[in-house]
Amino acid sequence: MWTVLLVEDEVFVRESVREIISWEELGFTVIGESGNGTEALELITRERPDLVLADIVMPGMNGIELLKQTRQAGLNTKFIMLTCMSEFEYVRQAMEYGASNYILKLSMSVNSLRDTLRKVSMELSALSAGARRPDSPETEMDGEADPLVTDAAYKEGTAPAHPRPRGFSGLVQPVVAHPEISKIIEYIGHNYDQDITVKSMSRYVMMGENYVSALFKKKTGYTLIHYLHGVRMEKAAAFLRETDLAVHEVGHRVGFVSDNYFIKIFRRWTGCTPSQYRHRANTATEPEIV
Repeated sequence: MWTVLLVEDEVFVRESVREIISWEELGFTVIGESGNGTEALELITRERPDLVLADIVMPGMNGIELLKQTRQAGLNTKFIMLTCMSEFEYVRQAMEYGASNYILKLSMSVNSLRDTLRKVSMELSALSAGARRPDSPETEMDGEADPLVTDAAYKEGTAPAHPRPRGFSGLVQPVVAHPEISKIIEYIGHNYDQDITVKSMSRYVMMGENYVSALFKKKTGYTLIHYLHGVRMEKAAAFLRETDLAVHEVGHRVGFVSDNYFIKIFRRWTGCTPSQYRHRANTATEPEIV
């Protein structure tokens, strides 16, 4: 059974939500209720429910702040927001912080609530089944085996001397409106040689891992690890072109503990090994300046 916490300051609405649904038939059990956000946050932290149904507008801590603080605590609890028609700006904020859905209180029906709960149950089941972790560097780019520059291109002599990482726009940091994602991008730019994972970045901005992973992809177009690899490959390429550092030293300087893994990722992004890249960069002829 998935556990549920009901958070609504209007007792009549809270009781109605509890009574109109056969929770256990849908795989849920209500473990508690609260009439305000402050008390609810304590319950969430202590009981760690799988799902919270929360009113958006409540005295004291509202539903948005409750969701935000839950994410900052590193909890991935699902949220369904209860709202009135005039509160859509709040709904937008709630979805930004990772709410699964919202329900209009004035038109709430058994069917709409049941459909939403089924959707959340499917999401919880998928997570419970062990969906692939977004911060696993060995699997993050598996299946992306189409590098920008292929070995055939080098054999044919048509490859550029300085191939760009595939699908990456370079070291110009993307400008995004979300403050936490901007903070992560800036951190990566200055600390790309450190051990960076989705987990460490979620702790850095005090948000849940799944939320940070999805939000980073939404705001930048890249997964967090894909973006990190892009930054590292750009830095590695510069080291190879501009210094005589050994390949293993270049790998270590851009954040790879394993030499083999560094070479594997570099080849995947550029189509050649670091040594091949350096050789082709050093032997490339510069155009004559007239």
